Amino acid sequence: MEQTRAILLRRHPWSETSLIVSWLTENHGTLRTSARGARRPGSPFAGKLDLFFQAEISFAVSRKGGDLHELREVSVIAPFEAARAGGAGLYMAAYFAELAGQCAPSMHPAAEIYDLLRRALNFLQSKPATEAALHHFERELARILGVHDPSGLIGAREGLTSLGGGILRSRAAALRFFS
Repeated sequence: MEQTRAILLRRHPWSETSLIVSWLTENHGTLRTSARGARRPGSPFAGKLDLFFQAEISFAVSRKGGDLHELREVSVIAPFEAARAGGAGLYMAAYFAELAGQCAPSMHPAAEIYDLLRRALNFLQSKPATEAALHHFERELARILGVHDPSGLIGAREGLTSLGGGILRSRAAALRFFS
């Protein structure tokens, strides 16, 4: 059984009663778990599996060597209150989560990326979302990943794009609030 701090990135139905939950974790990078029975009334997971929630999770590593692990326990550390973040903040949180999830390695420590996303989500709940905050997140992530150019010749967005494809559509949605 493994235990780590995690931020819920996405979730989708797996069956009538279960979910697939994707996490960014401090000790294991990106991680996919099955939450069996999570959609049942009275489930021990009830109210604990919402987007961008920060939690302490326990999971069993897949015995088959696959990338889907079994979620055993969830203890919420900090919920993400979308109402406090507002529309722009919610879109920005989605972009930050998607980008961090894409850049973090699977099943390898990603403490700096986890901490950056945690701080960004906390910021979005306490202050209005700004374009400057978006650029700061991209610069910090580029620095963590070693693709930041301090001379400024190559921007953070270009450095991140060089890692794994284009900048995500969710970036355009988040920037729409600042045009």
